[in-house]
Amino acid sequence: MTALTHFNQSGEAHMVDVGGKAITQRIAVTEGYIEMQPETLKLIVEGGHKKGDVLAIARIAGIMASKKTADLIPLCHPLPLTYVEIQLTPEIDNNRIHCQTTVKTNGQTGVEMEALTATQIALLTIYDMCKAVDRGMVIQAVRLLEKDGGKSGHWQVAQS
Repeated sequence: MTALTHFNQSGEAHMVDVGGKAITQRIAVTEGYIEMQPETLKLIVEGGHKKGDVLAIARIAGIMASKKTADLIPLCHPLPLTYVEIQLTPEIDNNRIHCQTTVKTNGQTGVEMEALTATQIALLTIYDMCKAVDRGMVIQAVRLLEKDGGKSGHWQVAQS
């Protein structure tokens, strides 16, 4: 197992020096779900929510969050993102919304944290907009699906 990179030899937290790394295209894909009551999902899908288009607002919130990741995660590098896509797909049979996020940059470090942050915030925004009608919603299974770029190259979650 590789050592934790955010600690120096003395065990103190520090920001990793990526200055010597090559600039490459970096991509990360993440996913997560928010489960809810069937009536809540119907309200979202039919556009009947009095606050507006829940999925459009969640998508914008996720994109905005991806650009603020370094402000939220203490040792995360600020990155100039070149692309952020958030797909929010209602899954009627499972009473949930699936979120898949793709983030890209050309840089010296990866964009996994930006993609994970975007997914979480998009799902939290759905929760926030719908909590008045469904406080029991559950956000779950947020994870990295794929990353590419840099010295470690391509990684993808094992298909089950």
